[in-house]
Amino acid sequence: MQNNKAATADNAGGKGDRRAPKALKPGLFDFLSGDARSMPKALLPYLPNELVGGSVPYVMGTENEAVWNAAAQACGTERVHYCFTVDEGRCWYLATPSSALASYPYSWCPLAAALPGNSEYWDKETVYLYEQEGQASALRWDPETHRMQMFLGPARTILPKIQSMDANFVTINPEMADSVPWVNYSLRTDQLSRASGRILLYSGLLACVLVATFIAAVHIRANMLEPKLEEARKETQAASELLLTRARDQFKNTATEHMIRIQELLDTLVQIEGTLVRYEVYPDGRVEWDALVPRSFSSGDYNKLRGVTTIGGLEKDGRVRIRGTR
Repeated sequence: MQNNKAATADNAGGKGDRRAPKALKPGLFDFLSGDARSMPKALLPYLPNELVGGSVPYVMGTENEAVWNAAAQACGTERVHYCFTVDEGRCWYLATPSSALASYPYSWCPLAAALPGNSEYWDKETVYLYEQEGQASALRWDPETHRMQMFLGPARTILPKIQSMDANFVTINPEMADSVPWVNYSLRTDQLSRASGRILLYSGLLACVLVATFIAAVHIRANMLEPKLEEARKETQAASELLLTRARDQFKNTATEHMIRIQELLDTLVQIEGTLVRYEVYPDGRVEWDALVPRSFSSGDYNKLRGVTTIGGLEKDGRVRIRGTR
């Protein structure tokens, strides 16, 4: 009893007084699944009438499945609530059938605060006690096998047996200990599924809003630019029509003029037994033509051929090649 009192006083006056219990805060998946509003601000301490404890090897990434499988085998049902911590390469857990918490859905077991790494844990040489409404529980590690042992039953039976052990005792105060929520594997899986569904839903809605905003911005910008584009289109069309009209008129006038000039040359050459052999119009508008005429008409004195020049000597037929530029 002296060991029990000393350790209890040390727990209450030393370690317990240096801090207040942490408030229960929703996790990330609680927010994502929409369960954050329904979570209570604090859990009710409750000692289930069926409680088991043990440890399994720790394998990173599979600790939940390993603890759930061990707890389901120990409790004889897959519907279990459990909590665990990881220390020295093992997962230390407490578990209870879900039916044992039917009247206390938002509760926690204060004995879980004594698991390695939690707020009330000191060492493995200490025995941790918790009593509630005539029920008592104890958690200890066997000094020879180092296995975790659970004791649960009526306080008048359990306490004398535990206090007869040669060890230090710590009585857990649920008001000072940090709450350790139960975990249900099926409920956790369902919560993750709902969180994934909500993420996909909100991601789709966000994508739709972004696409709709982009389309609206493009439409507004197109409407703002439409008057300027219409004005530019009208100016371009007017300029194109003007160029086409000028080109058509220029081609028509020039072609008619040259056709008339060719016809005049042909009429003149026919009268003097001449032949038009070349008529060329250059890009700059300059005209140049060649003709074969009798030698008597090659001097340029003939009125209708005034200004021509002779090119070369006599051709094979005895005529002379002349060249004009108008």
